[in-house]
Amino acid sequence: MRQRLVILSSVLLGATLGAAAVAAPPRPVDPQHGSWLAPTGGSTARQADQNVERAQARQVDLVLALDVSGSMSGLIDSARQRLWDVVNELGQATPTPRLRVAVLSFGNPQYGAGNGYVRVDQPLTTDLDAVNRTLFAFQTNGGDEYVARAIHTAVEKLDWSGEPDALRILFVAGNESAAQDPMISLSRAVASANQRQVVVNTLFCGSGNDALVADWQSVAQMSNGMFASIDQNLAAVAAPSTPMDAPLARLNEALNKTYVGYGAGAQAAIRNQREQDANARSLSLPAAASRAETKASGLYSNSRWDLVDAVEAGKALDSIETEALPEPMRAMDDAAREAFVRDKAADRARIKSEIKTLAEQRRQFLQANREASADVGLDEAMKRGLRRIAERQGLELRR
Repeated sequence: MRQRLVILSSVLLGATLGAAAVAAPPRPVDPQHGSWLAPTGGSTARQADQNVERAQARQVDLVLALDVSGSMSGLIDSARQRLWDVVNELGQATPTPRLRVAVLSFGNPQYGAGNGYVRVDQPLTTDLDAVNRTLFAFQTNGGDEYVARAIHTAVEKLDWSGEPDALRILFVAGNESAAQDPMISLSRAVASANQRQVVVNTLFCGSGNDALVADWQSVAQMSNGMFASIDQNLAAVAAPSTPMDAPLARLNEALNKTYVGYGAGAQAAIRNQREQDANARSLSLPAAASRAETKASGLYSNSRWDLVDAVEAGKALDSIETEALPEPMRAMDDAAREAFVRDKAADRARIKSEIKTLAEQRRQFLQANREASADVGLDEAMKRGLRRIAERQGLELRR
């Protein structure tokens, strides 16, 4: 589908930041909204506007429950290869939602019969790098696949949003019978999901004519979700290459240089960010390009450990203890610290704008060169399901 990105005008980025001694240094552009960022200290009208925008943004809780039994290596590889493509679909929403993602796995005998061979690998989090790390840690192992237990565990064990207009979306993917669980029926599991307003979507890894399909379809129907039969291996290979892939990967490296870690967990978070860049790049250049697009969107925020995102989210720079700041900032006075963060924010806004421009060109290139296929992979099925549910619940996604 042809989609449009709102690209920030580079004109807004023409002003460079002055030194701290300048009486009125220019302020960086907010890459998400195209407006001036609030200064690092105090409350401003712009900060109030940002608070309103955040309040209007819809919460989206997206959960993946993946069969990791011995025959499902293609599914896991697909999730690794196309996670960022799926996330970028939600980046087409207006306004950009507040996204949390969780990952469960089922079908591994090491998880134990008492848990129904189901495990919560990553609770709901805004940390997309942590989600990607979880996917790369998976190993397949033969076992019983209890789909009902996976649904039940996701519904009962995760901290779903309680906001009335939140989107609560669960995708369950596997290739065996969905009705194997000896303790929890599919109808009971789905009833619990419906009570929590969690939409359950099912992805059967196999032919749509398979005799096992009926139960997978039934789950989706009972939850008013989406069913699809998919080729688990189709998305495990790289997306088609584009001329924009290499420039996007280079811009991602430049973007990384704008992060300013603070607090006890900063260095570990920065290392993980780099590791997930490397994981994407190890799969393919297109995967790295898709990840760069995600990192330039409002869905990717690291206010927990990055000063630029923290200040953008409303944290006062002068509220942070000196010891929590990175070494180069500790000897600075308040004005110099503010100027330092403003410089990084301006650099980030410029780089994000360039990434968004290239990402839109890449999207158009892929659309124009897309080959028709009767087969559907994990990413395409999830994107279709997300779009259908989002639009049904009033969340507009640009086409």
